[in-house]
Amino acid sequence: MGAEGIRSGSARGPHAAPRRPQGPVMGREDVDQCLDRLAAEHEAVETSLLALQDHAGRRLLEGTELTGVTRERWAATEDAVTVLWAHFDAFTQRLKTVRELRERRRWPTPEELAELTVLLREPAAPAAARPGDHTAQAADALPLPALVDRLNGLYARALDVVVSADAVWSTLPARIDLLAAELRRTRSLAHSVGVRPGEHPAGDELESITDELTGLRSQVLADPLAFWVPVAGGSSAPGAGRPDTERYDRAARALEDVRREVEAVLHVRQDAEQRLMRVRDVLSRADRTLDEARRARGEVLAKIAASEVPAVSGPATALHEQLALAVDHRRHARWHRLSPLLERLEELAEEELHRARESLTAVTAPLAVRAELRGRLDAWRARAARHGLADDPVLVERHDAARRMLWSGPCDLRAAEAAVTRYQQAALRACESGEA
Repeated sequence: MGAEGIRSGSARGPHAAPRRPQGPVMGREDVDQCLDRLAAEHEAVETSLLALQDHAGRRLLEGTELTGVTRERWAATEDAVTVLWAHFDAFTQRLKTVRELRERRRWPTPEELAELTVLLREPAAPAAARPGDHTAQAADALPLPALVDRLNGLYARALDVVVSADAVWSTLPARIDLLAAELRRTRSLAHSVGVRPGEHPAGDELESITDELTGLRSQVLADPLAFWVPVAGGSSAPGAGRPDTERYDRAARALEDVRREVEAVLHVRQDAEQRLMRVRDVLSRADRTLDEARRARGEVLAKIAASEVPAVSGPATALHEQLALAVDHRRHARWHRLSPLLERLEELAEEELHRARESLTAVTAPLAVRAELRGRLDAWRARAARHGLADDPVLVERHDAARRMLWSGPCDLRAAEAAVTRYQQAALRACESGEA
């Protein structure tokens, strides 16, 4: 690949005047050291090129129908690889020419040292190559050190494309396949509990994730470099970066959300009967509490006068209807519908029981006030008796008046409270006078 150009450009006819070096002539040791370095560079480049030739990523790029960014970059890379081999052939031929000249004799003549200096330090062709010419002719226009730099640069760019594509192919498809397997298991479990597309939002989400993973895998295989994120700040190392897993991660999170929802539905199937029994028990307690509140209200209205008693609502008919619907969902294995309904019923049933208890408390409050007044009246009578005032006419009169109000019906709580307060004040004065 271009070796003939090197030979024709660097060979001199029998009558051609030898080129003189532009700088000082190299000594024998300098020439030998330079040759050793170039030989090591040649071996390293050759090893790298052969490794690139056998790289699994390169074979995949050559055998895949590419699209998008990868197709554009791989087309440019293939051209660069062609140029790379042409430059390497030129490098090989020029290094061979230098070696042949150096091996003529152990101690080269001044003329040979001058020629070796030209071959090692200066371009093979004095005239510059045409602009845009990247073949062996362009290689002739470079000194050997610059040619080595060109080879290394071309190789690094080609390897960057190959390594980056291979890294994406080695990472994303395998992860997508694992996620797709998890997706299939989740879909199977979802179907078993009635979570299907068109019937449950999670079923629709599973279809969406399936389409996303199918499209993502196809795009990754055809255009891997579109999923490559170079390292921040740039790096000269080939393949410096990481695969872009944003879409994969988003699909994985969505699948995890669906899986948790499906498992919640599955748990409903496993303990639905117990939960329905608990809801039924809570609603039953709420109904009994409301019945007690209604009976208490009748008692309060009969025994307490001049008091506003709040009305008591009827049983939670709507909740009982929803409970019946939940039982029907369980009977027909509509677990995906039972799950949200049962959660809502559990919450509403507890609220209904709390409301019934508050209603009973509010209804029986006047009776509690009457009981407190009765207890206060008895307590002050006992105190008066301890002071020997049980037969005090004023206290007896006021005690009997308060007692008649508290133990006859309907009881006027305001008047009874005033009567108890009058008795309490009179008993307090009498007790204090007795102690004095």
